Amino acid sequence: MKNYYFNEDHEMFRQGLKDFLAKEVIPNIEKWEEEQKIPKEVFKKFGDMGYLGLNYPEKYGGMNADFFYSVVFVEEISKVFSGGFMAAFSVQQYMSSPYLFKHGSEFIKEKYLTKAITGDAICSIAITEPNAGSDVANIRTTAVREGDHYIVNGSKTFITSGVYGDVLITVVKTDPSEGFNGISLLVIDRHAEGVSATKLKKLGWHASDTAELAFDNVKVPVENLLGDENQGFFYLMGGLQLERLVGAIGGYAGSESALDYSLQYMSEREAFGRSINKFQVLRHRVAQMASEIECIKYFVYNCCKLHADGEYVVKECSMAKLLGTELSDKVMYQCLQFFGGYGYMEEYKMARMFRDSRIGTIGGGTSEIMREIIAKMVIDDKSYAKTTSNSNPSSNTKKTDSKKEEKTKTNNQNTTKTKIMSYENTLNAMKEKAASADALGSILKLNFGENQIVIDGTNGGNVVSGDDVEANCTVDVSLEDFTAMVNGELNPMGAFMAGKMKVKGDTGIALKLQSLMG
Repeated sequence: MKNYYFNEDHEMFRQGLKDFLAKEVIPNIEKWEEEQKIPKEVFKKFGDMGYLGLNYPEKYGGMNADFFYSVVFVEEISKVFSGGFMAAFSVQQYMSSPYLFKHGSEFIKEKYLTKAITGDAICSIAITEPNAGSDVANIRTTAVREGDHYIVNGSKTFITSGVYGDVLITVVKTDPSEGFNGISLLVIDRHAEGVSATKLKKLGWHASDTAELAFDNVKVPVENLLGDENQGFFYLMGGLQLERLVGAIGGYAGSESALDYSLQYMSEREAFGRSINKFQVLRHRVAQMASEIECIKYFVYNCCKLHADGEYVVKECSMAKLLGTELSDKVMYQCLQFFGGYGYMEEYKMARMFRDSRIGTIGGGTSEIMREIIAKMVIDDKSYAKTTSNSNPSSNTKKTDSKKEEKTKTNNQNTTKTKIMSYENTLNAMKEKAASADALGSILKLNFGENQIVIDGTNGGNVVSGDDVEANCTVDVSLEDFTAMVNGELNPMGAFMAGKMKVKGDTGIALKLQSLMG
């Protein structure tokens, strides 16, 4: 069957990668699973082959390849019968080092990104804490600036490559009073004084090491800050779609591998005088699974194409991650059933694949979180909207007539919208807001179609104009939605997550609209 997403070069790359995995990885998987460690020299071998910098510029040692080379890469490392191996190399290239490239200074890129690409440094992303998983705003690890260093204290858990790794992209609170507006990203040397790691015992993913980290007065140079201080939450939001796409790819690719492995067993296993692949009930299960795998695979391919084209597709990536990882759990369960009692034995790869699959619906955003994101976008047509309430509500407050109150509220909203719905009034309103906000440090263009607003924050302040000039980041948004942001009726973060803002360029710049809106 012809595949419209991959060309001849992609397929040549796939074959070369499969040959490399067959020689350097698959023969060693059992050993690495037993030792619960992937030797560092394996990362170096991947780096030497160019596999760890597929989408990075040649300037830093990357291959500058299109995104579908990465799709091939994730598919093939998901088929070596070790979820832990897949996790370690996915985290290296798609969940940690992208922050070094997108938000790191040239100093950081030269010191850390180049080594991640060559395989000389193993990278981790340290977000989750014992009391804060999906609720990133609730993290407690702090970074207090003292002179030219930050002093970091706190803990992280479930950190892939946190024991044997080298570089930690760490989420910290630089302003604990500001919730998600007080979060920053720091690059921390795993071997720095005050950093300690405890290896965790897991149900699956045995080949990858997973750590609980502790930070005890760790001194981190200020130059190791990624991007701007207190903008870390927005940087994380900009990186989640890639992480979820990788999870979706791993989901269907691992399912394909499990089904192929099961079909081989079914052709050899006999019961009641014939191979078990001749029993109709099993054949129909295979047909159903094969159909679902193919459908979800091509939906994920479409999401990957959108991502490759620079689209920020929150809904589609959330759907892909949900469907791909849920599919994996279903397929692993049914494939293990094909093996009968042997499927429960560790000597058969199916037992490991069954265990390894289970984390897919948890990591990178649980299935429950994915469903809620999708529900907000499909049902509510707006997500993560800013809510306002009295800070000291009183149970004795008298209630006014609800119809009168609603009418007054509606009239007030309509009056406000009428006041600044025009382009000219919106431009003037942005001039006022931008003048009192911190300088963006970049040029941001808001594109309304026929008109635009440009915010130039490169000279110590924010200069707002209607000139159509080149910008570091362009945001396509309707004037109506942007007016709602100016009025405080729509949270910029909510608009971003809901897909109402289409971002071209550096996503981190677009997310600074949050600070401009006050």
